[in-house]
Amino acid sequence: MTKLQSKELKSTRLGFGEALVELGKENPNIVVLGGDVTGSVRTDLFKKAFPERFFSVGVAEQDMMGTAAGFCLAGKIPFASAYGEFATGRPFDQIRQSIAYSEMPVKICASHCGITVGPDGATHQSLEDLATMRVLPHMYVMTTCDYYQTFRAVKECVNIPSPFYIRFFRDNTPVFTDDSIPFQIGKAQTLIEGSDVTIIAAGLQVWEAILAEEILSAEKISVRVINMHTIKPLDKEAIIKAAKETGAIVTAEDHQIHCGLGSAVAEVLAMNHPTPQEFVAVNDTFGESGIGEQLMKKYGIDKDAIVSAVKRVLKRKK
Repeated sequence: MTKLQSKELKSTRLGFGEALVELGKENPNIVVLGGDVTGSVRTDLFKKAFPERFFSVGVAEQDMMGTAAGFCLAGKIPFASAYGEFATGRPFDQIRQSIAYSEMPVKICASHCGITVGPDGATHQSLEDLATMRVLPHMYVMTTCDYYQTFRAVKECVNIPSPFYIRFFRDNTPVFTDDSIPFQIGKAQTLIEGSDVTIIAAGLQVWEAILAEEILSAEKISVRVINMHTIKPLDKEAIIKAAKETGAIVTAEDHQIHCGLGSAVAEVLAMNHPTPQEFVAVNDTFGESGIGEQLMKKYGIDKDAIVSAVKRVLKRKK
């Protein structure tokens, strides 16, 4: 049994859609922009509740980002949503110039991220989005771990007048957070305490890290599990504290090995407290079509890969 239990299976994209409806009830300035994937990203819930505040731009993500910036100038709080690959790759110029550079508080909410998009294949598997978004000045970057945390992140991001990129996923996944776990944008969550090694995970890999901890605990390895839901601004204090107290770090993410969570953590360690680190991530390759769980295993980002990484890093620990 894990120390944290899954209560049910629900999709993170549903958490996004239901949070939008709640925000729409609370604030008449909330508007939502989408393309031709309204039902898939669950903006259909907002469209049904507030049709006069929903705007479809069709398959034109560049236009969507420019229009969202314009809504900011009109005093609105726009949420722009599409699949992760198309929400960040196609309109990067508009995001950089019209949103980040101009400091427009557009909330870019991307579904179907990572390798587990599955049957849609490599063209739809957004494995580079954390890298491209975290490099932009003024941009907040988040990848939430379950339905409930996605709901909370979407609700709270409107209180921060900055551009946001929030990344979530397609499939139904375990729900294991609730109000008992403190949540603050920019502050990591220590879900399990441990003294031998720390796993810093984000997104779907948080649950995989919890499962890995269960396996390692049975082998008398004490593992700290940290949910780093905010990639930028990064909780440097939590990383440095974990490095000093456990002396070994493993990062786990559903993203390319370069320039994502692992790289961000490595930057902090290099500048503050050099510590052995192993990276669990997609290793510089594109994905393929398949079942999400099988793809995570094949591309080395599931619980077994995390267990192996922990054992490697412990051999390097001084």
